[in-house]
Amino acid sequence: MAATEGSKEDEEFVYRISIAEEWEELQRSGATFGGDLDKSTGCFHLSKLDQVQSTLQNFFLNVKEDLYLLQIDVKKLGNGLIYEAVDESNVFPHFYGPSRSFSPLPLDAVVKAEKLTIADGKFKCSLLD
Repeated sequence: MAATEGSKEDEEFVYRISIAEEWEELQRSGATFGGDLDKSTGCFHLSKLDQVQSTLQNFFLNVKEDLYLLQIDVKKLGNGLIYEAVDESNVFPHFYGPSRSFSPLPLDAVVKAEKLTIADGKFKCSLLD
């Protein structure tokens, strides 16, 4: 992934798609290191609001567990939030933590969390309306 260093997106919020187990851990312990992909890459994979539906369609359509959409305040992530190009046309937010030391996602950064439902092949919650 190529970092777009210094380029700050104008987003007030970024979004995390979490399985129920991760959301429960976050609420219980106040932080989470995410799933296997996050741990192996050393960052949390996030989306801008207009990317959430395609991320859900591409990576979560066959997930059998309950999914939650977490709305995250970018100000709470500080300089640990980096926007990176994943291909020629898509730039996604990733949270590394301060000084790019893989840090847990803190519960206090989560503004809102909603359970996702699926109907007619589309994911739904009020954050996506």
